[in-house]
Formats: sequence, C-alpha cells, structure tokens
Amino acid sequence: QVPLVESGGGLVQAGGSLRLSCAASGRTFSTLFMGWFRQTPGKEREFVAAIAWSGSSTSYADSVKGRFTISRDNAKNTVYLQMTSLKFEDTAVYYCAANRDVMSMHVYDYPYWGQGTQVTVSS
Repeated sequence: QVPLVESGGGLVQAGGSLRLSCAASGRTFSTLFMGWFRQTPGKEREFVAAIAWSGSSTSYADSVKGRFTISRDNAKNTVYLQMTSLKFEDTAVYYCAANRDVMSMHVYDYPYWGQGTQVTVSS
C-alpha cells in the first residue's frame, strides 16, 4: 500500500492559480511514478499530468499543457501540481495516484489513489 493524501484544493476565480500537493507515506516514494487525475460528476476520471520517479520526464493532457506544471520533491515524499490560468472547466475533484512500473496516462495503470481534493473555479 502507498497512502496518498492530497491538499491545496479550494475556490479560485478564473485566471487564478492554485498549487495542489500530494504527500506519500513510506520509504519508496522516490521509486514511484506519480500522476494527477481529475473527475467531475457523471464523467470518467481523466488524466491531467504524470511524472517519472526521477522527475526528469513529465507528461500532460492537452487541455492543461502550458498552464499546469507537475513536479516532485523526493526528499519530502511529495508531488505537486501547480495550476495557473485556471478556467471554469478545470473545476473537478483532483486525485493523486501512484504506480511502480510506468509513467502512464491511464487510470488502470495506477493501483494507489488519494482521497481527492476539490478545485472549484468560478467564472
């Protein structure tokens, strides 16, 4: 098991910024591939961003490319999602996820999930 706890969500006006954090427990964080996903009611969970265990490689959904930045601090067992130029359509519950094998954009590749944090962007 890899317990994950997200924080940093909240209400922000369109055009504003938020930084989400995801703290992991355990001593294997530096070997994990990490991802951020989001979900709105009635829709499937969708990929937002992913980062390799070293931080040297990242991937983004087209909808957030250029606005969101994923990063990690292995010394703090934490992965971040810096969100700028937020839009109303970014409103969702954001989930942090981890897996040991691959930097992936697919939900099914991630066995470990946090509880989610709500991000609401007002228009």
